[in-house]
Amino acid sequence: MAQYAILLYAKAPADADDLTPEQREAHDRHGQDVEKLGGTMLTAFALQPSTTATSIRGDAITDGPFIDAKEVVAGVYVIEAPDLDAALEIARRNPITQQGGGVEVRPVAGGFFGG
Repeated sequence: MAQYAILLYAKAPADADDLTPEQREAHDRHGQDVEKLGGTMLTAFALQPSTTATSIRGDAITDGPFIDAKEVVAGVYVIEAPDLDAALEIARRNPITQQGGGVEVRPVAGGFFGG
């Protein structure tokens, strides 16, 4: 099966601590539903708010996200799915799409697993 990264976008600063218990529950359920939808969750991470980001461009190091935007990457998870259509169906059902955010699905080109 192919691997797909699903990036979660939310309104800046995207603080996971601001989620209601119901919203957290919806995300937990989605994680459990991935297998029911034909995929396998390989890894998932919520990110700290964008206000905690530090960006590097060349030799310059600055506080804050890489760009100033209304939406920021709030989390990412990687799934295995039979094909792009299955990955899109899994991503479409992510609760963030109903909570004012969105998702981006990208095929994984390769990876490194340190030892």
